[in-house]
Amino acid sequence: MNFLEERIIKDGAVKPGNVLKVDSFLNHQMDIELMDKMGEEFYNRFKDAGVTKVLTIEASGIAIACSVARCFGVPMVFAKKSKSVNIDGDVYVAEVESFTHKNVNKVIVSKKFLNPEDKVLIIDDFLANGCALQGLISITESSGAEVVGLGIAIEKGFQIGGRVIRNLGYKLESLAIVEEMDAEKGTVTFREQ
Repeated sequence: MNFLEERIIKDGAVKPGNVLKVDSFLNHQMDIELMDKMGEEFYNRFKDAGVTKVLTIEASGIAIACSVARCFGVPMVFAKKSKSVNIDGDVYVAEVESFTHKNVNKVIVSKKFLNPEDKVLIIDDFLANGCALQGLISITESSGAEVVGLGIAIEKGFQIGGRVIRNLGYKLESLAIVEEMDAEKGTVTFREQ
């Protein structure tokens, strides 16, 4: 069992509807030491990929992506879920369905932050149905940049997202893959990696 799986067992909570609550350390209150450990782990897994940018989607992926970008010494870009007045010029757009929020968002990245020379590592906190990753892949490829890998903190292995992304031929690395959860017992079973 790795450091993230241990933390999920210790401080995570399983809720009905296949919800894994990790808000005490990952996506509401954040354990910065844990973020840095995840950043180092993703660096080790992708250090030979030539990463020039780290890309995520607001909001929960930002902290992990910052730690990853710091390890690589490259900028971190995050896709915004709505256009604001402070984004000027042309943007890349993708529609993304959220498993957690049960809605569809248009996410945008300013064209000035992704270019054809970039080698992009996409980072996010959760992978369920894969829609967020597919949106970020679409944005990256629209820019002419290359997706060199995808890093996920927690993958729900019993949902289709991981399988879809891997079948598309991308290198996907998840720090913890949940094989099953039982809300009544409060248990989480992880896939051997």
